[in-house]
Amino acid sequence: MFGCRMADKKQDKAETAVVEVWETDFYDEFETFDPQNWQDQRIWVNNELQCYVPDGEFGTREVSDGTLKLKVVNIGEKRGCDNLDKHGEQHPDTEYVAGRICSKNRKEFVKGKWTARLKLHGNGEASMFPAWWLLGAQNNESPVQEPDENICWPLTGSGEIDIFEHHGDVKKDHFTTGAIKSQGECDKGDWWSLRKDFPATLDEYHEYSVEWEESDLVYRVDGEEIYRNMGEGDNYPEPMFAILNFAKITDSPMTGEWVMEVDWVKHENRK
Repeated sequence: MFGCRMADKKQDKAETAVVEVWETDFYDEFETFDPQNWQDQRIWVNNELQCYVPDGEFGTREVSDGTLKLKVVNIGEKRGCDNLDKHGEQHPDTEYVAGRICSKNRKEFVKGKWTARLKLHGNGEASMFPAWWLLGAQNNESPVQEPDENICWPLTGSGEIDIFEHHGDVKKDHFTTGAIKSQGECDKGDWWSLRKDFPATLDEYHEYSVEWEESDLVYRVDGEEIYRNMGEGDNYPEPMFAILNFAKITDSPMTGEWVMEVDWVKHENRK
């Protein structure tokens, strides 16, 4: 009889298991460029060759037909660039201009789940460096707009999680996902141990996401888990904002423009 009662309890537990429900608290499907959700972020990082320009100059940030297009554009002649790095050094003159937006001081959330549906026009070329990623809201890099934005990358408060990053010089039809492991000092992050490359049809739409599942960070493509940073979620307790950008990272020549097209972005929390 005891064995039967235990079996009944297990069955009842299985039948009454709670289905996880997500509640959307931010959703932008890019009918317009909404300044309540996003702002341009003009900064020089990673020795990138392009200059981030404001207000979609040269077509670098365009919203049309219900999607956001972020571009790298070769304008054909070098021009001055006012982007500064974290040490105040100014970007050299360049013929490449690009778009970068962030939800800093607009839409910032603690944990939950971030997803973007996006694609590249083309499966990747040398020097391409498009990305969809998160950064801690107390990051001390431009634009500094609040008194508490005084923590250097990648310490807690300024941590980084890369959801989608394509390195055109490495693999044409792959992307990288994973967290940047802080080494406990300013500007010292481990780029490799928590990140991994995956094949993808970059010129087709996919949903790229990261979610906090208890203490893990879980990365998904089209809802299917592809990777997991075990126990790393607790290292990102801070509010985080989202970044979408398209950069150029090496001297490989380009003409015309490169495009990353974003259908929508959302953040969800568990009910």
